[in-house]
Amino acid sequence: MPEAVISARKTTESPTLQWLALALTPGLGPTKARRLVERLGSVEAVFQASLTELEATGIQSVAAQSLGTGRSMELAQEELNRATDAGVHLLAVEDPAYPGQLKQIYDPPLVLYVRGDPEVISRPGIALVGTRHPTPYGTGMAERLACDLAVRGLVIFSGLARGVDTAGHRGAIAGRGKTVAVLGTGIDEIYPKENTRLVEQILTLGGALISEFPIGTFPAPQNFPIRNRIISGISLGVLVVEAAEYSGTRITSRCALEQNREVFAVPGNVTNKNSWGPNTLIKQGAKLVATWEDVWEELPQQVRLALEPAPGSESQAGQTASLFGESELSPHEKKIFALLKADEATHLDQIVERLETDLSSSEIFAALFELELAGKVKQLPGKNFVKSF
Repeated sequence: MPEAVISARKTTESPTLQWLALALTPGLGPTKARRLVERLGSVEAVFQASLTELEATGIQSVAAQSLGTGRSMELAQEELNRATDAGVHLLAVEDPAYPGQLKQIYDPPLVLYVRGDPEVISRPGIALVGTRHPTPYGTGMAERLACDLAVRGLVIFSGLARGVDTAGHRGAIAGRGKTVAVLGTGIDEIYPKENTRLVEQILTLGGALISEFPIGTFPAPQNFPIRNRIISGISLGVLVVEAAEYSGTRITSRCALEQNREVFAVPGNVTNKNSWGPNTLIKQGAKLVATWEDVWEELPQQVRLALEPAPGSESQAGQTASLFGESELSPHEKKIFALLKADEATHLDQIVERLETDLSSSEIFAALFELELAGKVKQLPGKNFVKSF
């Protein structure tokens, strides 16, 4: 593990502790904190400065008081103790292990809280984002693309939110790849709670959770737009699957453009409101994505050469629109599977009607049940069925 990673209590002379103190100073923020360090020459000089010298820099009086009286350092030591007890690593912006991609943005976090492997967050990766209320098509495309990119060595970055984010993480896990969740809460607060099991899978496969918010920070709505700059900034590019006109995904894609990152988008049905975001981005010049190759060919050459593909591991979606092959299906299951679509639900009555000359109702029900258990088919409300990607 890099020496810059703080996983045990350090003295007040630790640069990471000093950056943490700046991050916790009220009335300062990442941008003002870095300007303060630049003005005084180093982070160490900030904590050697007198109250008068700090006030002369033009920072808010509440910030100068907190730094000058040592209150910021006290808060930092308390926070470091909590992080150590929780098994959380801290990476300061000057640490060699801090992600180089993230350092390039205008306002990188002063300190990153990391659970899992700190090394994985510096690997080349793609951010996969979208609506919290995707269609079956959107969920399937997110899972498929994340799987296909992850097996080729790209890290999948996303926000652990319901919908497309969750599908992206799951796709990477299905490909036995690495995925990193960027939280809008404290590193110890999993939101939404139903993704607790997903977090365990992310960590088990060598992924990570990261956050810039102090331990114990609850899921306040204003925190999620703030963290979006990290999702785009830590990645080589942002892939938008589905997003309505007014959504957090717009913020992430805008951040990507400001950070000079590639923007990719999966086209959608023009009559669906969730297609507004990606379709508009494509009109504005985003790269249209139908398969993993569309992302891969836009990566820097040195990244493509460094990654080691895993031939044969990718999804077979290009052939079957499913992560699962059809060879393992029974004859009854194959007939039902052939009727279903991934982007359009089919009602049970339609299935029975179309197959009534070949299968009895009981055979159809049994086959559907087996397909659901195997994860090849998903049942939607109202006895509607779609293929799982």
